[in-house]
Formats: sequence, C-alpha cells, structure tokens
Amino acid sequence: MSAEAHSSTEYIKHHLQNLTYGQLPAGYQRADGEVLQQSTWTLAHSAQEAKDMGFMAINLDTMGFSLVLGVLFLFFFRLAAKSAVSGVPGGLQNFVEWVVEFVDSSVKGSFTARNPMVAPLALTIFVWIFLMNLMDLLPIDWMPGLAKLLGLPYMKVVASTDPNATFGMSLTVFALVLYYSVKMKGVGGFLGELTLQPFGKWGMPANLLLEGVNLIAKPVSLALRLFGNMYAGEMIFILIAIMFSGGAVLALTGGVLQWAWAVFHILIITLQAFIFMTLTIVYLDMAHQEHH
Repeated sequence: MSAEAHSSTEYIKHHLQNLTYGQLPAGYQRADGEVLQQSTWTLAHSAQEAKDMGFMAINLDTMGFSLVLGVLFLFFFRLAAKSAVSGVPGGLQNFVEWVVEFVDSSVKGSFTARNPMVAPLALTIFVWIFLMNLMDLLPIDWMPGLAKLLGLPYMKVVASTDPNATFGMSLTVFALVLYYSVKMKGVGGFLGELTLQPFGKWGMPANLLLEGVNLIAKPVSLALRLFGNMYAGEMIFILIAIMFSGGAVLALTGGVLQWAWAVFHILIITLQAFIFMTLTIVYLDMAHQEHH
C-alpha cells in the first residue's frame, strides 16, 4: 500500500471513529505501548481499544451532541411559545408554527386512534433527528480539528451515524408499540395477534414466526434505515474531502462536488427525519388497532 493510500485510509478511519470512554482491564497494552497496571476508565485511543472496552463503554460525542441538540430544540420551541402573539408572528414563531402544523397534519393523516401523546412524540422525533442529521453539513474537519487542539483523539458530530443512537431511539419506539399493544388489546389480544394471524389457530407456529419477524423487524428497520443513509452520506463527505489533498484540479473538483452533495444532502437529512417520524406514527396506529 502506498503512503498516500495509507494516509487516506487512516483519515477515513479517524473521521468514522467515535470518542469512546470505557474501562480497560489491568495488564492491557494500549495503542501507544503503555501497559495498564490496574483496571482503568479512560478514553479510547484507537478503534481496537474502543472495541475492547465492551458493552459498558459510552460514545461521549454521540451523547453530548444529541443532548445539546435536544436542549436547543426545547429552548427555541419554548421561547417561541412564550413570545407567541396573536397578531403578525415573528420569524421564529412563524417557523415553529409551520413545523407544528406540518407534524400535526402528518399525525392526522396516519393516526386514526386518539392519543394526545403521539403528536408531541412525532414532533420531538422529527425535529431532534433533523437537527442531528443537520450536523452532517458542517465542514468535515472542523470538529475533529478542534478536538485535536483540546487533546481529544476523536470527535464525530453526527449522532445519527452511530447505531447506538439510532437503535436507542428505535427501541424506545418499540417499547411504546408493545405498551400500547397490550394496553389497547390486553395481553390475550396481543398474544392472539401473534399466534392466530394470518392462518388461524391451526397455523400457530407459522403465525408466530411470521408475526414475530414482522414485530422485530420494526425497530431494526427504523434504526438501520436512519443509520445506513446518514453513514453513507458522511462517508461521501469524507471521500470528497480527501480530494483536497490531491492538487489544484482535484481540490477544485472536490469543492464543486462538496457543494453539490451538501445541497442534495439537505433533502436526505429531512427525508430521513420524516420517514422515522412517519413510521413511528404508523406503528403506534397499528398498536392501537384491534384485529378480529
């Protein structure tokens, strides 16, 4: 492998690695050759160290950016609600009203039952995921460069490119689906759906297999769809950024491609937030419906 290819590979790996905090066991040899004398909680300095930290490790950048963006969402929407006027609305109020009306119309079009929790949940999902996706439009080297100045080995700003975040959201939706399925239909009704449809009582094993796969596929598809699309988008930005080190012609081409991809990516980040919200509404609607 040439030095240039090796450098490009390291660049890609670095930008795709999360800032992971976890525990390494005593006797562990770190990437810099240091051997730990005792079990230590620390930042991972390589992808292998992050892997060896196991399940209890936490991606600090994913948690940090998702929480900050969630707080910003709550702050600006609360600010718009507190400063709302009945006359001509200001820019912030007008934007918030437009987002709320858009989400409300989506809920009315897809949710046929009555549940006052669904619309606020849909609004939270749409805006929060959109904001996390929107971070992908930041120049790819800004935050990792800032992290390096602060002494941090890695920094990923797009929380939705971390499967831990997407699965965390999808499993929360799945828990709500199970809760309302049991609440609206009872334990017997819910188990009846899993075991008696679509082939009746004589096809229970096949029914359970088909309905069980269908049920489990909901959180998996929610998480992987969002993760896959955002991860691919981030990878394209990284590959375009590599072109800037290839001379004037490639740098100029990379600049044009980066602008074009950023414009197109605005559609992707909005669409992915909308799809996650819409499927959440549909799944909750199905949980409220009783099949006979």
